[in-house]
Amino acid sequence: MTDQMRAAVLTGPGQFSVREVPRPEPGPGQVRLRLEGCGVCASNLTPWSGPDWMRFPTEPGDLGHEAWGVVDALGEGVEGLRVGDRVAALTYRGYAEYDIAEAGNVVPLPASLAGQPFPGEPLGCAMNIFRRSGIKAGQTVAIVGIGFLGAILTRLATDAGARVIAISRRPYSLDLARRMGAAETIPMEDHHAIIERVKALTEGRFCEVVIEAVGKQWPLDLAGELTAERGRLVVAGYHQDGPRQVNMWLWNWRGIDVINAHERDPKVYVEGIREAVDAIASGRLDPAPLFTHAYGLEGLGEALDATRDRPDGFLKALVRFS
Repeated sequence: MTDQMRAAVLTGPGQFSVREVPRPEPGPGQVRLRLEGCGVCASNLTPWSGPDWMRFPTEPGDLGHEAWGVVDALGEGVEGLRVGDRVAALTYRGYAEYDIAEAGNVVPLPASLAGQPFPGEPLGCAMNIFRRSGIKAGQTVAIVGIGFLGAILTRLATDAGARVIAISRRPYSLDLARRMGAAETIPMEDHHAIIERVKALTEGRFCEVVIEAVGKQWPLDLAGELTAERGRLVVAGYHQDGPRQVNMWLWNWRGIDVINAHERDPKVYVEGIREAVDAIASGRLDPAPLFTHAYGLEGLGEALDATRDRPDGFLKALVRFS
C-alpha cells in the first residue's frame, strides 16, 4: 500500500490544486479514515474568496469537515473501533483521501446505511439546532432560508407537530420546503410584504419560534420581526463575513429569547451525529434527496462555486472518493 494520498490544497482566492502528499498517521487515541466523501459547507466560501486574513497555500485537505469513510488504522489505546468500521466523524482536513480523527469524535454507521453518503457534521448540526430550538407541537415556526439545513429543520419541525412557514429566495427551495412538510411558503423578496403575510397567517401573533438559517444581515433583521412576544429567535446561519447590527429595541420590547445555536464542543457535535444516525436508520429522516450534486476531488473548485452561486436545482454538494 502506498504511503501517499491525494489532497486538495487551496493556493489562492478561487484557486486550488490536487497534490500527492504523505498519508497521515494516527497518534494515540486517534484513528485514520479512508474517506468515501466529504460534504461541501457554505462556511468554506469566505476562505475560498480569499479575505485578507486567509493564508495560502492551505494545509492539504484543509476546510473539509463533513467527512465519512472507513476506519483504516488505529492509534495506540483506541478501543471500541475496528479497522473496516464504516463511520462518520469530525475531521478537519476532509478534502483528501485520508484524514485523522480523535476516536471520541467517530460515530459508527449501521449496516442499514451501507452505501449511503453520510456527511455527519451538518446532519448532526441540524439535530443540535432542532434540540436548541425547543419546538413543540402546535407552535407556528418560521424558517428563514431553505438550504440543506433549513430543509432538514422543516422536516423535523413538521414531524414534531409544528406548523412551518418556510421563507426562501429560490422557487426550487420553496418547492423543496413543501416536500419537506412546510404548511406555508413565502418568497424572500419584499421585507414588509413578508412581515404582513406572516402576520396574517398568525392572526397578528407572529411565530413562537423563528430559525434564521442564512447568515446575512437582512434575514436576521427579518427573523426578529417575525418572532412573537416572548418567542424564540434561533440563529442557525453562520455569520462569518463581519459584525451584525440587531434591532435591540424590537427584541427588548417583545421579550425575545435569542439562541445562538452554533456549537464548538465536539461532544455536543457527536451527540447530534448520533441522533442523526438514529433518525436516518429508523426512516424518520431521509436526507438522500438533499445531496443534489457530486464531484470528484478535482472538481472541488466547481463544487465550491456551485455552493456560492446556487444554480437551479442545487442544494448540497458532496466530494466523493468512492
